[in-house]
Amino acid sequence: MGNKKKILFVCQYFYPEIFRGNDVAFHWAEEGHDVHVVTGIPNYPDGVFHKGYGMFKNRNQVVNGVRVTRLPIFPRGNNKIMLILNYFSYFIVAWGYVLFLAISHKYDFVFVQQLSPVMMSAPGVLYKKLRKVPLYTWVLDLWPESLAAAGGINNRHILGFFNHFVKSEYKWSDKILTSSKSFDLNILKYGNYKDKIVYYPQWSDGNGSNMDCTNLADILNEKGIDEEMVFDERNFKVMFAGAVGEAHRMECNLQAALLTKERKDIKWVIVGDGRRMSWVQQFVKEHGLEETVLTLGRYPSETMPLFFKKADVMLVSLTDSPLFNLYAPAKISSYMAAGRPIIASLNGEGAEVVKDAEC
Repeated sequence: MGNKKKILFVCQYFYPEIFRGNDVAFHWAEEGHDVHVVTGIPNYPDGVFHKGYGMFKNRNQVVNGVRVTRLPIFPRGNNKIMLILNYFSYFIVAWGYVLFLAISHKYDFVFVQQLSPVMMSAPGVLYKKLRKVPLYTWVLDLWPESLAAAGGINNRHILGFFNHFVKSEYKWSDKILTSSKSFDLNILKYGNYKDKIVYYPQWSDGNGSNMDCTNLADILNEKGIDEEMVFDERNFKVMFAGAVGEAHRMECNLQAALLTKERKDIKWVIVGDGRRMSWVQQFVKEHGLEETVLTLGRYPSETMPLFFKKADVMLVSLTDSPLFNLYAPAKISSYMAAGRPIIASLNGEGAEVVKDAEC
């Protein structure tokens, strides 16, 4: 990027929450740029504030050279009401905070990592309008389509409300970065933005080169898990890693595990957490799968390669729908980087990535 830049990074989620935008911010800081992240108090995916964070804890930090401002928001909780409060609290507080920043601070450009909900882009758009600086938006979630597909909301007034933010986001963005080529047609419905769109796919988790593989036992021991019990060399290990959410077809995966229940040498290992994890654990208990389906919980992204090395195959799954078929889950890149064969239970963009790589 040439000379040192002052960068405003807007996203509701940031480290220790695990998203690829963390890498972008940290990389810019390593390059010597002044990066200011405006985010919320971390609570994804569990729905409660992460340990060590809260309304009066670690609200302002410097992480890997990045200045982080954590705004007060409602945690996601475990129901739709709390999720709505979570979405709107960040939107309202961040909009007000960025209005103050626009008066008092000049940045060279704004970068928005646009996940769900789409309103998290509004503070970035506001700064762009007021300060007339470039706005780069990285689209990782399509709205309002995500709301209809994942949330089951089809009210035209509600969808129209969120559509307003989408139109503003695309209109004011100088560049629209897309994590999937299949997003292009959807974005072009809002205007002739072909010259704005840049394909910017997600990449693999850290390669773990700075960690000794023997550390995996210590990592697991912290949670009271015996590495040898989980990763016995005599067993065939199918590993699912990452978010365990509504869109990840866990019903299908667990039905497959049920078919191999009597094969004690086949282990289904789930490394991650999310809104469907309690359902997964209940299914395992009800069907007596404790010996073959092992849920290890969530770990830092930089440790993931250590887990992948222990797997025989990696599993990626996604609900079959017109919307989700446009996505290429980031975990595919991580699986590929680990050199493990992939069982892909999905259609569309993600399936094409796996087929093209012949992996």
